[in-house]
Order: sequence, then structure tokens, then C-alpha cells
Amino acid sequence: MPLRTPLYDSHLAAGAKMVDFSGWEMPINYGSQIEEHHAVRTDSGMFDVSHMCALDLVGPDATRWLRHLLANDVAKLTTPGKALYSCLLDEAGGVIDDLIVYFFTAEHYRIVVNAGTATKDIAWMRQQLAGFNATLTQRRDGDGALAMIAVQGPNARERFWTAFPTARAATVLLGIFQAADWDGWLVARTGYTGEDGFEISLPAADAAQVWQKLLAAGIKPCGLGARDTLRLEAGMNLYGQDMDEGISPYEAGLKWTVDLKDTARDFIGKSALATRPVRNQFAGLLLLDRGVLRAHQKVITPQGAGEITSGTFSPSLNQSIALARLPVGVAIGSEVEVEIRDKRLKARVVKPSFVRNGKPIL
Repeated sequence: MPLRTPLYDSHLAAGAKMVDFSGWEMPINYGSQIEEHHAVRTDSGMFDVSHMCALDLVGPDATRWLRHLLANDVAKLTTPGKALYSCLLDEAGGVIDDLIVYFFTAEHYRIVVNAGTATKDIAWMRQQLAGFNATLTQRRDGDGALAMIAVQGPNARERFWTAFPTARAATVLLGIFQAADWDGWLVARTGYTGEDGFEISLPAADAAQVWQKLLAAGIKPCGLGARDTLRLEAGMNLYGQDMDEGISPYEAGLKWTVDLKDTARDFIGKSALATRPVRNQFAGLLLLDRGVLRAHQKVITPQGAGEITSGTFSPSLNQSIALARLPVGVAIGSEVEVEIRDKRLKARVVKPSFVRNGKPIL
């Protein structure tokens, strides 16, 4: 049986088309993926992200363990609520998952991992906890189960405050990638769309009522379809497509998440990254001919063959775009060819981010 979030009935009531996603029944859209996409870019939309898995890490060795576990360095987190994006690497430097860590104290963190990798991630983390004085507790089910709702768009925060006016004082001064506790909720100024907004973690039992209040405030429900086109326009990686255990963060455009400033800090995968050859680079593609770019299409360049990892038709640009892994040496601004149904179509290589804050940034 597929898994269901606490908002499953709310999705059905809103007319959602449900699909399987990593073993979960999730809404792909509520009628029009394009309308949902534009709502987020121009106003506000909300997503059920309760399939993501929240983990609480508590203990005297919490900070020391995370500095060993992750490629990014949690030592830079000193303000309560501040968040950090990082890759979780294996010993060979491959990406097990990408995740977000929230700092509360040196002995208390919240970790949010992807839905499809949660079981694998937790098993790996608990294996690495041996010898460290800390405990890891998942918050997906049981008495402490959490739901997560992402409210995104240029008007998202204002509409959230319309629904919950007393939350404004606790959240209005939040910086990007920072969270605050409000009435037992964790309200984080993070997201996966390239727009401003909040990601809200709250008790699962309250989720349906909160969803209805957000609907009443004029926030449009959005499904996985719009979430994918939005994140791809923003140049954000999707685990399992743009990266996996066979790819290092250096070949996934995530070198910026590998913190080597503290040369004395050792972390899992560090030594492998130092010797692992980097043969590919991560880039964006803008299709110049008519067609649609899709994952796994071959890219022909003077430096050799590459491959599209994620591709779609961009509703914001009215043009087909993609993220791709290309041979090192392919220059930004150069033209390449993409094999689509036995045809070679021209595409321009661009930086792997197309739209942010409602505006094209090419």
C-alpha cells in the first residue's frame, strides 16, 4: 500500500490528481500545472511536503558528529534557527542525499531529508553514530509526527500572515535560510522554487485545519508537477536525477556545499574528493530549436558526449530548458547539440539557473 500524508483527504477534496512518488500518494496537480506554476511565480502557492522526513538530533556530541557526517560544516551555524544545506556523502565521495540542517543549540539540530532516501539515510546515519553520544529520532510517524507545508511566492509570507496574524512578530525578521519557533511550529524561510516564502513544520494532527486556513487566505494549492518546473527553472537539483551515489558534489554543481576551510576537520568522503577525478561539469541548457528537453537525452559537444539530467518546458520562459552534465571545458555561452528522436537540435550552454524571484536571470 502506498503511504499517505496527513493532507491526503484535503488533496482529494481540492480535486487533486494523485500519483505515486517514492511510495507516497501525492498530488501531481489540481487541474492545471501551468496555472499552479504561474501562481507561485506571481503570487503564492502551497505544497504538501509532509513526505519529507524530519529527524531530531540531540546529545552532547551532536555538533561533533555532524561535522564528521556532512560535507558542509555546521560549525558556521551559531544563531538559533539558522539552516545549512549540505550533501551527505559516502566514503567514495558519492552523494547519498542532499539535506537541510537547522541549528537550535550545539546539542540539538533538526535534519530534513528526502522522501525516497529517508530509510537509506537513517540507516547510514545511525551506523555512523557509533561512538558518538547523540540520538537521532525520526518525526514522520507516531505521537511526534510532523506535517510540512511549503508556502512559496512573492506574496506568500503576507498571505501566511493573513491566515495566522500572530505569527508575524516571530517570523517577520527571519533572514533567508533561517527558522523560528512559533507556537510549537518551526517556520523556516526556505524553499525549493526560487521564490520567497516559508516552509512550515507542524503537528500532523493540525495539518488539515492549517491547509484550509491557507486556502482561505488565497494561497493556491500546487502539486508535484509545478514543484518540478519551478525548481528546475531555479536550477535546483533533484536527488536521483541530477545527483546520486555515483556522482560527487563537484560534478553536480554543488562544490559550494563542500566546506574545506577548517583543514583539520575530517568528514566522510573528504579524502575521496581530494583524489577523485572531475570529468564533468554541471550546466544549464536553453533549447534554440523547437522541441522539449528531457532527462537522459544525449548532448553532443566538441569535448565529448554529455547527458541531460533534468529537462522540461519552462512556463516562465516559454522555452525548453534543462540541467545537464557536460564534459569539463564546455564553455558557458557556447552552442551544443541535443539528440531528440534521432534529430540533433541546437542548445545554448548557460549557468544552471534560469529564473529567480519571478524574473529570468539568463
